[in-house]
Amino acid sequence: MVRKRLNTSLPGAHAARVVALVCTAQVLVQIGAYSWPALLPSMIPLWGLTNSEAGWITGMFYLAYMCAVPILVTSTDRLDARLVYLFGVGCTVGAHLIFGFFAEGFWSALVLRAVAGIGWAGTYMTGLKLLADQVDDKMMSRAVTGHAAGIGIAGAVSFSCAGFVASHYGWQASFVAAGFSAAVAWLLVALWIPHRARTSNAEKPVALFDFRPVLRNRSAIAYSLAYCVHTLEMSAVRGWGVAFLGFVALGAGGADPGVAPAVVMTTLGLIGTAASVLGNEAAIRIGRRKLIGLAMLASIAFAASIGFIGPAAYAIAVGMLVVYGLVIWLDSASLTAGAAGTAEPSRRGATLAVHSTLGYAGGFVGPLIVGYVLDLGGGMSRTSWGLAFLCVAAANAVALAVFWAIKPRGLAGDRN
Repeated sequence: MVRKRLNTSLPGAHAARVVALVCTAQVLVQIGAYSWPALLPSMIPLWGLTNSEAGWITGMFYLAYMCAVPILVTSTDRLDARLVYLFGVGCTVGAHLIFGFFAEGFWSALVLRAVAGIGWAGTYMTGLKLLADQVDDKMMSRAVTGHAAGIGIAGAVSFSCAGFVASHYGWQASFVAAGFSAAVAWLLVALWIPHRARTSNAEKPVALFDFRPVLRNRSAIAYSLAYCVHTLEMSAVRGWGVAFLGFVALGAGGADPGVAPAVVMTTLGLIGTAASVLGNEAAIRIGRRKLIGLAMLASIAFAASIGFIGPAAYAIAVGMLVVYGLVIWLDSASLTAGAAGTAEPSRRGATLAVHSTLGYAGGFVGPLIVGYVLDLGGGMSRTSWGLAFLCVAAANAVALAVFWAIKPRGLAGDRN
C-alpha cells in the first residue's frame, strides 16, 4: 500500500522564512565543527600526541554522533524537532566553551569532542527534519540541498576561522568564539522558530524505535550504505587535510607555501558545497544512481593516487586535494536526499537516524584509518600517506559495488 504524506506544510512565505532561519542557525552552530582538525598540526606537538591519539580525538566526534543520533533524530517522529534541536545546540555551546577554557590533553579533549558530537547529532539531521516536515515531496530534494549547503559553508569557513583566531589570540580563543557563535544560533531558533505540534496520523502509530522496517527499505538503505563510506572519506580528508598539506610543505623545505593549509581546506569546503548543490541538480537531470556512481568512481581514483603523487610539490597537493574534495562532495546531497525521499513518511525521522548512524560510523572510522596507517608506517612519509588514502579508496570501491548491486530507486522529479 502506498502511504500518502500528510499535508502539514506551512504556507509558502512562512515556510521560506523557517528554511532561511534554520539554515542561518546551522551556519552559526557548526562554525566551530572543524576547529580541532584545523589546529591539529600544532596540537599534536603541543600535547605530545601520537597520530593514533589525534585520530581518536577527531573520530570521537563522529562516534558520539553515531551513538546519539538514533535516539535524538528518531525522537522527532514524536517530539517537536525544535526542542531536540535546542538541546543539541546547547551541547555544542558547552563543548566548545569548556574546551577553550579547560582542555589540556588527550582525555579532556576526547570527552569534550564527544559532547560536541552529541551536539551535532541534535542539530544536523534534526535541522533537516524540521525542513522535511514542512515541504512537499517535489521540493524535498532542493530543501535538503539548501540545508546541506548551509552545513557545508559552515564547515568550510570553520577551518579559516579557527586558524585566523588562533594565530591572533591563541588556540583556546578559537573554541570560545565557536561557542559564542553557537549560542547566537540557540537564541535565533528559540526566539524565532515557532513551536510546532506533531500532527496526529490516522493510521496505526508506528513503534518509535523499531528500525526493522527502515532496514527493509532497500532503496533508503542503499543510499545510507553509500553515505557511510562517503562520510568516512570526507572525515578522513577534513580530519587530516591540514596535516597532509603541512607535511608536503615541510618536505619542500619549509618555505612559505603562499596559501596556508587552513585556507586551502576552506576553499575545498566552499567548492565542495557548491559541488553538492550542483551534483543534486545533475542527479535530477541525468539520474541519481548514475551521478552517484560517477562521483564514487572519481573519488576512488583520487584517493588511490593523492598520497603518492601529492607530496611531489605543494602546488600539486593543493590542486589534487581541492579537486578530490569536489568529487567527494559531488554526491553528498544526492545521497541524503535519496534516503529521505525514499523513506516512508511516517518513518522519515527513523530513516534519517539510520542514515546518519551509518554515515557517522564511517566518519568515526575514517580519521582512525589514516592515523593508524601513519603510525604503522613509521610516521608521516610519502609511502604512509599513500597507503592511508589507498585504504580509503578500497572502502569506497566496496561501497560502490554494493550500491550498484542494490539498485535503489530515484526520487519524484528525477530522470529515470
